[in-house]
Amino acid sequence: MAYDFDLYVIGAGSGGVRAARFAAGFGAKVAVAESRYLGGTCVNVGCVPKKLLVYGAHYAEDFEQASGFGWSLGEASFDWATLIANKDREINRLNGIYRNLLVNSGVTLHEGHARLTGPNEVEINGQRFTAKNILIATGGWPQIPEIPGHEHAIGSNEAFFLKELPKRVLVVGGGYIAVEFAGIFHGLGAQTSLLYRGDLFLRGFDGAVRKHLQEELTKRGLDLQFNADIARIDKQADGSLKATLKDGRVLEADCVFYATGRRPMLDNLGLEHTGVKLDKRGFVEVDELYQTAEPSILAIGDVIGRVQLTPVALAEGMAVARRLFKPEQYRPVDYAMIPTAVFSLPNIGTVGLSEEQARADGHNVQIFESRFRPMKLTLTECQERTLMKLVVDADTDKVLGCHMVGPDAGEIVQGLAIALKAGATKQHFDETIGVHPTAAEEFVTMRTPVAD
Repeated sequence: MAYDFDLYVIGAGSGGVRAARFAAGFGAKVAVAESRYLGGTCVNVGCVPKKLLVYGAHYAEDFEQASGFGWSLGEASFDWATLIANKDREINRLNGIYRNLLVNSGVTLHEGHARLTGPNEVEINGQRFTAKNILIATGGWPQIPEIPGHEHAIGSNEAFFLKELPKRVLVVGGGYIAVEFAGIFHGLGAQTSLLYRGDLFLRGFDGAVRKHLQEELTKRGLDLQFNADIARIDKQADGSLKATLKDGRVLEADCVFYATGRRPMLDNLGLEHTGVKLDKRGFVEVDELYQTAEPSILAIGDVIGRVQLTPVALAEGMAVARRLFKPEQYRPVDYAMIPTAVFSLPNIGTVGLSEEQARADGHNVQIFESRFRPMKLTLTECQERTLMKLVVDADTDKVLGCHMVGPDAGEIVQGLAIALKAGATKQHFDETIGVHPTAAEEFVTMRTPVAD
């Protein structure tokens, strides 16, 4: 049978665009459908605009610390509208770049909501197209629990388009998005409380990292409330919000922001016309080749619920394009040693196993840890401390995990991720000459293991 396309991609986010571009570069006839914005979550309502807001929030600290270096500044003021307008301009620029990347690669771009009408057929804007292979790359969507008054709350999508900075914000959640946005709102001057129903946020991260960040955020005056959850939200006559907690306490706010999880975006996708199956969490079920239960349909990225990170979706998109259209270049995605950062203030950077994971996996663990006040702060009143930690297998000397809380943690850990991926040992770290004076050199000067 002759198909209209060799590959039809639904979703022009990071993974979908990467798969489409490379497949077209390998000679395939490719189309991409997108109903919202080119670049997906990351470019529009995720990593990119969030990082711009984090930069904005960090200036408050920079102004505060400048006097220690002889700078006399006038009274600083912040304008939310300016930051958002400049952010929007940058996102529009990136949307254009994504459009050019696709079109210049020879990909056909269909703008509208694509729906599966069969294993090899897609309907969009009243037209039907056939494809030998269909790739679902529709990403995820913020999920707000349906408590009474949930319609008064916002998620991460809406936070990027608020008309003004709320004076009082309740951030609900314990994952990295909640921690990052709490830092943004707090840093920009909002009275901010972070509520999490568990004992301590960032479940799954190294315990020392979680505890250290809790201490640093508390030092900065961020209100952390653990074992706290909202039962209902009521809108007041003056437009403010009243949040009643499950323990009976009442908190007042101008904005309630939920970051309590994301669901796969499968709305009106037409999966019922195919053999595609979902796993018990509701994500699209795929095998190690990203193949669904329907042989002609594949899925990658956040919609499969594996590692929900932009660079992972990019790698998965590349793997699919190569396997289908350039098999001699195919290599599977390696999910081990994926570095990641949390752009909290201060930042977290991490790669490899946490201490808890390493012990659970049966390793004979040695821990090397350093906490110090960075050199930049020695001329200021700021008492922030940096944490660096190595998790080492005592039997093989192999470094299993590397963790940091402090300025530019993500930038530093990226380089260390290459070393861990290459199988670096603690001896390799010890024999590496440090760059002086930097915070990063601490990773190669930790000599004495922490007492167990």
